[in-house]
Amino acid sequence: MRNTEKKSRRIDWKKTFGLYSYLGKYRKIFIPSVIALFLTGALSLAFPYFLGSLIGSPQEAMKDGLDAGVVSSEINRVVSTLLIILCIQAIVAYWRVRGFIKAGESALCDLRQDVFARLVRLPMPWFMERRTGEVGSRFAADLAILQETLITTIPQMVRQSVIFIGGMIFIFVASVKLSLFMLAMIPVVVLVVAIVGRKIRKWSKNAQDQLAQSNIVAEEVVQGIADVKAYSNEGFEEERYRGALDQFLATVIEGSKARARFVSFIIFILFGTISVVVWFGAGMLTKGEITSEQFTHFILFSIFVGASLGSLPDIMSQLQKTQGATERIREILDHEIEDDRALGSEELSGSMSAKDLVFAYPSRKETKVLNGVNFEIQAGERVAVVGPSGGGKSTIFSLLLGFYEGNEGEIFFDGQASGEIPVASRRAAMAVVPQEVLLFGGSIRENIEYGRPGASEEEIKAAAEKANAHGFIDAFPEGYEALVGPRGVKLSGGQRQRIAIARAVLADPKILLLDEATSALDSESERLVQEALEQLMKGRTSLIIAHRLATVKEADKILVLNEGRIVESGSHSDLMQQEGTYRLLAETQLLT
Repeated sequence: MRNTEKKSRRIDWKKTFGLYSYLGKYRKIFIPSVIALFLTGALSLAFPYFLGSLIGSPQEAMKDGLDAGVVSSEINRVVSTLLIILCIQAIVAYWRVRGFIKAGESALCDLRQDVFARLVRLPMPWFMERRTGEVGSRFAADLAILQETLITTIPQMVRQSVIFIGGMIFIFVASVKLSLFMLAMIPVVVLVVAIVGRKIRKWSKNAQDQLAQSNIVAEEVVQGIADVKAYSNEGFEEERYRGALDQFLATVIEGSKARARFVSFIIFILFGTISVVVWFGAGMLTKGEITSEQFTHFILFSIFVGASLGSLPDIMSQLQKTQGATERIREILDHEIEDDRALGSEELSGSMSAKDLVFAYPSRKETKVLNGVNFEIQAGERVAVVGPSGGGKSTIFSLLLGFYEGNEGEIFFDGQASGEIPVASRRAAMAVVPQEVLLFGGSIRENIEYGRPGASEEEIKAAAEKANAHGFIDAFPEGYEALVGPRGVKLSGGQRQRIAIARAVLADPKILLLDEATSALDSESERLVQEALEQLMKGRTSLIIAHRLATVKEADKILVLNEGRIVESGSHSDLMQQEGTYRLLAETQLLT
C-alpha cells in the first residue's frame, strides 16, 4: 500500500508529457520558441551580473582612490549595456510568447478534436456508467489544465531552470568557498519544502475533486431545469449546490492554512538561508578572501537562485495535476471504441430476426433483461412490441441499433449476423422516433437536417410537409430558422414529435423504430402525429413499441414481451381469441 502511494506521488514524466506529441506538427514554430525561451532565461542573468558590477565596481574604485569621473563613465557604460540587453530580451520574449501560444493552442485544438472524435465513438455502456457532468469535466476541465501547463507552466519551468543553473555557475565563479557553504544548506531546505509541499498537494487534489462535484450538480440542474421547476425544487437544488460548495470551501480554507504556513516557511527559510550565506560572505569580505564586486554578484545571483527554487513547489504541483488530467484524457483516447468499419456499399432490405437472444446490462449482470428472445420480421412488415413496463421492449431497440451487444444468441439483418455488418450500415438503415424527442438548441431547419446532413432546402421542406410540420413552422416569423431552445423547450410536445418525424422522413430509412411516439400527446396532436407516422411507415419495416394498444391494432404482427421472453405472437384478432397476456392488457385498457 505504501509503495502504491509513493508511486502515485511521483510524476510520471512520460504520461505527463505524452499528449504533447501533438506539438510535433507545429515544431517549426515550437522549437524556435523553446530556443527563444532559453535565450530570454539566459539574458535574465544579465540583470544581476551588470547590477552587481554597477554596485561593486564603484566601491572598489573609490577604495583605490580613483577619479570620480572614471567611476561615472563606468556606470554609464554598464547601464547602457544593460538597457540594450533588456531591449533584446523584450523583443525575443515577444516572439517567444507568440510562438508558444500559436503552437500550443493549435496543438491543443488538434487534441480537443481527437478527444471529441473519440468521445462520440465510445460505446454506450461507457456513458451509462458516468454522470453527464463528469464527462463534461473531462472534456473541458482536464484539457484546460493541459492548456495551462503548456502555455504557462512549462515555459516557467524552463526559464527557472536556466536561471537556477546559470545562477549557480556565476555563484561558483564569484567564490567557490562561499558557493559550497550555500550548497551545503540547500538539501535541508529542499527536504523540508518537499515534506510540507506534499500536504499542500493533498489539499489541492481534494479541493479539485469537490469543485468538480459542485460543477456536476450545476450541470445536471441546468439540463433538468424543467423538472426542477415543475416540482418547485429550486430551493432544494440551491441547498444541494450550496452543500457541495461548502465542502469545497471548507477544504480550501483548511488547505489555505497549510498553504499560508508553507508560504511563510518559504519566505523565512529562503531569505534566512540567504542571510546566513551573506553573513558568512561578509566575514570573507573583511578577511579579504573575496572582493566587493564578487560579493555583490554572489548576493544578487543567490537571490535569483532562491527565487527559482521558490517557484519549484507550484511548478511541481501543476505538473502533478497535469499527470492526473493526462491519465483521464488517455482513458478516453485509449478506450476501445465501437465498431468503426466504414459504411458498407450493400444496403439492407429491412428484414430482421433474433435467435435465442439473451442480454443483461453491464451494471446488472445478474439480471437478464432479455432471456431467450426469438422473432422474425419480414421487409416492409409493421410489427408492434407490447407488454408490461420493464419487460425489455426498449432494450430490443438498443440491441438493434448496436448500442449494446447480446450476451448470447444473435440478431440477423437480411439473414446476416449483425456482427458481420458494420454498425454504421445498420444504423444508416434505421431511424428512431422516440417518446421523448431530444432537439438540439439550433434552428428547426438544423434539427430536421440532422436526419441527412447536407440536404437541400427543398428536401427539408418536403420532409416537414410529410410530417405535418410545415404548417406550424411556416407560422413562425423566422420560419425554418426559428430557434427551438435547449432540448426544444420552445416547442410543444406535438411539434417536437413532428420535427422528429420530419427528421426520420429525410433520413429515408429501411427500418423505422417507433418508441411510444404518441403516448404523451393530446388528442389533436396525436391525430396529426399519427397521420404523419402512417405516411412514414409506408413501404418500410416498422417496429413499434406501444403501451396504448389502440395504436397497434393495425399492425401485421404483435409481439408480446413479458419478463424478457416473447410469450405471444400474432395479429390483434388472433391474440384477442387467446386467454393470454395480450388479451388481459387489452381488456384492462377497455380496448376490445
